[in-house]
Amino acid sequence: MAPVFGSAPAHPSTLLLRRLGERVQRLRGSAGPDPGPRAGWLQQPLDPFNSSDDRTFLQRYWVNDRHWAGGDAPVFLHLGGEGSLGPGSVMTGHPEALAPALGALVISLEHRFYGLSVPAGGLGLAQLRYLSSRHAGGARWGGAETGTGRGLATWRRGHVGGAGDSTVQAGRGERGGCRAAVSSAFAQVEWRLRMGGAARSTLRTELGACGSLSRAEDRAELLEALQALVGGAVQYDGQTGAPLSVRQLCGLLLEGARNGSHPEAYFGLRLAVQIVLHSLGQRCLSASRAQTVAQLKDTEPQASGLGDRQWLYQTCTEFGFYVTCENAECPFPQFPALPSHLELCEQVFGLSASSVARAVTQTNSYYGGQAPGATRVLFVNGDIDPWHMLSVTQASGGSKAALLIPGASHCADMAPERPSDPTSLRSGRKAS
Repeated sequence: MAPVFGSAPAHPSTLLLRRLGERVQRLRGSAGPDPGPRAGWLQQPLDPFNSSDDRTFLQRYWVNDRHWAGGDAPVFLHLGGEGSLGPGSVMTGHPEALAPALGALVISLEHRFYGLSVPAGGLGLAQLRYLSSRHAGGARWGGAETGTGRGLATWRRGHVGGAGDSTVQAGRGERGGCRAAVSSAFAQVEWRLRMGGAARSTLRTELGACGSLSRAEDRAELLEALQALVGGAVQYDGQTGAPLSVRQLCGLLLEGARNGSHPEAYFGLRLAVQIVLHSLGQRCLSASRAQTVAQLKDTEPQASGLGDRQWLYQTCTEFGFYVTCENAECPFPQFPALPSHLELCEQVFGLSASSVARAVTQTNSYYGGQAPGATRVLFVNGDIDPWHMLSVTQASGGSKAALLIPGASHCADMAPERPSDPTSLRSGRKAS
């Protein structure tokens, strides 16, 4: 298989989790030998809240009607996230598996400004002001308002300074000394960075830093990329397309710690980096901060459809989804991750840290934060997924039900069934 992500070195290290997620989604969403449905296109208003603005754009969708019974049969609507959608979004996964028995229609709608659903005019700030969860909620399907807005109203919003060291703890990292091995490996990385000279130069080669590590911001970029590598193993634990499971990562780190010719678990971390880089088709894990900023300032849509600039804009103007590590027991370095994230909003979009904080507060207020007012909603999460802390995990009345699946990783319940799926995940799919 050809590399999914190309080999360009200037990938923003803080968005490595999204690249791992895109790989997982693409590989598990392969429609197989059946080419599946062709893409359809909807003409959507650029600003659904301004009736005097007649500008439109084309939004891509997919329909699987091979099991559709018509009439009152259910319709499953898959709302796209921060990337491209393909035919696999309606031809594979849990909704498609339920469709035959229910006579259901399965539809997926690519999120505005992602994939090929990008309005003409590029990704300048004047255009991006129409990229928000509220604008996405104003999408029209066949001339009628869909339930999209009501569905989006149940999204969880992360407060600035969100989940951090749970990436190991939530992923069973305590077992067999794995958490200690992670801490040891990162301590060795920090030591080599502080030593400078030949030690830092060797580290740069061994851990895949394309640029120089002479600047503090570039060293932080590398540390954030390594943290995302460990977090990605937890977030997508055992899923199709995930380069490393928690068990595999811990095996590498613990074996490295037992190898007397290499300092502690650092050697295992080096092997993990090589595996991830190979799987993503990248030659570098991190580049310089300057290269990251330059790439994110590019207003031309990305050919890969990953939408790094768009996603950063949404985190700066709505979400505040930042992975930090500020707990004293955190196994990762105590570098200033949150200020680094917020500084990126300033460098790329001219948005201050205080404006980001206000935006997150407004988003939580608008949607209800941890107590949304929406009803007839089922919140499904896996207890390994670090992001479950930003969701609703306990039923709270008002027709809001919650299902926390033991041993399940990020969106694992939506993936196609596999013989290796744990019993808890199989039971969770049935319950949902």
